[in-house]
Amino acid sequence: FLKAFLKAFADACASPIAAFVVIPDGTYQIGVVNVKGPCKAPVEIQLQGILKAPVNTPGDAWFTFGYIDHFSITGCGTFDGMGSAMYNPRAQNIRFNYITNGKVEGITSKDSKQFHINVLGCKNLIFCKMTIIAPADSPNTDGIHIGRSSDIQVLDTKIATGDDCISIGDGLQHLTVERVTCGPGHGISVGSLGRYPNEAPVQGIWVRQCTFKGTDNGVRIKSWPDMEPCEVSDVHFDDITMDNVCNPIIIDQVYCPSNECKSKGPSKVTIRDVSFKNIKGTVRGDDAIMISCSPAHPCANLCMSNIDLTSPTGKAKATCLNVKPIITGTMNPAGC
Repeated sequence: FLKAFLKAFADACASPIAAFVVIPDGTYQIGVVNVKGPCKAPVEIQLQGILKAPVNTPGDAWFTFGYIDHFSITGCGTFDGMGSAMYNPRAQNIRFNYITNGKVEGITSKDSKQFHINVLGCKNLIFCKMTIIAPADSPNTDGIHIGRSSDIQVLDTKIATGDDCISIGDGLQHLTVERVTCGPGHGISVGSLGRYPNEAPVQGIWVRQCTFKGTDNGVRIKSWPDMEPCEVSDVHFDDITMDNVCNPIIIDQVYCPSNECKSKGPSKVTIRDVSFKNIKGTVRGDDAIMISCSPAHPCANLCMSNIDLTSPTGKAKATCLNVKPIITGTMNPAGC
């Protein structure tokens, strides 16, 4: 099947007119795929069947699509990474490298061994009406990781994994996330940032009309302490529903998993022009709002409006460090 797919894709890519690669209903075992453009005309993969990865997927990705303009994957089929058989710390289900003017619609990504979808260097790429699913205890199975890209949209999608539903790396410019249901997982995260030299700024993130169900975190910005500079700006979370979420609203500038930090000094990452508006729901525990900004670079122009988060104990709390947020409308819990 692998040889047939690669030949079909090569023929489609060489076609002077728009071409389709159709994978019909059925179950197909397929090895590692790495295809690159440029192609002569738009190419669309129509996936109706189930593709299954090798249990021992070599390399860092199962499917890689790169350097293609006007590329789409559509259908109701499934990429099954077989992560339930073996979780490889490297193999991602799908990588999109330097795709422009693309669309991924309707498909399912299941049981990736690592990130389900990794987006790098892409422009004008839409993900919509997708299902991304893995066990809650599967490590590093981020739903969609996006970095060094611009004008990305994630719409009307369900993501249930063992890590971030959507994670945002450095260099991302203009991301829209709307009507996404997240959970289980670690929420939607900007970062972590400030760990590596020469990270590019993150600017223009809009997360709207999303629902978080039973997640470890809700909406989050995180950076490492005392490592490298970076900047996050123009980030907005609006019309969000939290259902039994452990940490609904977080800015964490002392992010240090597994005590990996070389120093506990203040973060060098600058965060400004961030808003949390119209966020409601229930908290698992008491920490509804935890804002911990860098004392060296206090968060600037942080706005909070119409927040209503309650906990079963009735003791939901808000903590804000190194920031004085601009508060309007309802603010429950108070404290910032």
